[in-house]
Amino acid sequence: MTTATPLLEIRNATKVYGGGFLQSGSRVVALQNFSMTIPEKPAVITTIAGESGSGKTTLANAILGFINLTAGQIFYRGQDITTLTGQDATNYRREVQAVFQDPYEVYNPFYRVKHIYDMVIAHLDLGYTKSQAREVIEQSLRVVGLRGEEVLEKYPHQLSGGQRQRVMVARAYMMNPKLIIADEPVSAVDASLRAMILDVMLKLRDDLGVSFLYITHDLSTAYQIGDDIFVLYQGSIAERGRTVDVIERPHHPYVQMLINSVPVPDPAVKWGAVLEGVADESLRATVESGCRFYPRCPSRMDRCLQAMPPLYAVDGHEQQAACYLYHK
Repeated sequence: MTTATPLLEIRNATKVYGGGFLQSGSRVVALQNFSMTIPEKPAVITTIAGESGSGKTTLANAILGFINLTAGQIFYRGQDITTLTGQDATNYRREVQAVFQDPYEVYNPFYRVKHIYDMVIAHLDLGYTKSQAREVIEQSLRVVGLRGEEVLEKYPHQLSGGQRQRVMVARAYMMNPKLIIADEPVSAVDASLRAMILDVMLKLRDDLGVSFLYITHDLSTAYQIGDDIFVLYQGSIAERGRTVDVIERPHHPYVQMLINSVPVPDPAVKWGAVLEGVADESLRATVESGCRFYPRCPSRMDRCLQAMPPLYAVDGHEQQAACYLYHK
């Protein structure tokens, strides 16, 4: 039986900053040996979760081609993205779109909102007539609950944060993407708009077959919409698996602390859990270091400093935790 080629496959992605020739400053391992597969079908929402500095945005930037990896490879439909040229490179830029945390930074404040759509149509040579282009833009806006007359002739500062974010989701959708990298897309909007944007993501996945790489520090929204989850700690995978399994039954000591630190939505229950200690970055200077959670771990052992623990199967093969507690 032939195995289908994944939509996106990441093999041992590692990114190290600093420490090179003529480079001053300390050496930081931003991402280490990260591997992940997103299938062509069915469409899925894969969550990358973790604290600030955990490597989430480094991973997104590598997939989008903004930075080069120090080691490892990223494949899109079986092709190494660093080797894509010509039409293959254009197709990749069209099929892999991004929605960022602060959409205002993406806009040019001197142009009306319609300019971002005109730029896409012009640069990617989509072959639309003027009337066809307008219809495609209108259709994209309808998907996110907006109308052209509401937003296209306005300047970015005249839109609310939620409108600006939905306009960017519509722009991504207009490209007929296969994968959208959503980097903290709802952290800058209020609760009602957050729910609306998350609903749009679910609709695009379920009705139109668009996969998402959802990057967030918010485990509650990950639980709402995520199919699979990777929890990062200082650049490496602490735990991975089905989102429901990882959040309801965490195994890695860090993930357990992270889950326990989320307040319960009940005023009668006092929120007392906190992440213990301050994150120690000293183990991040080399890929040869042991477990980076060692300084904060209540279950640390001597062997944890000898080498980074591999991912061990817990509760079945789909859930894995990088912790020697599960070595058999």
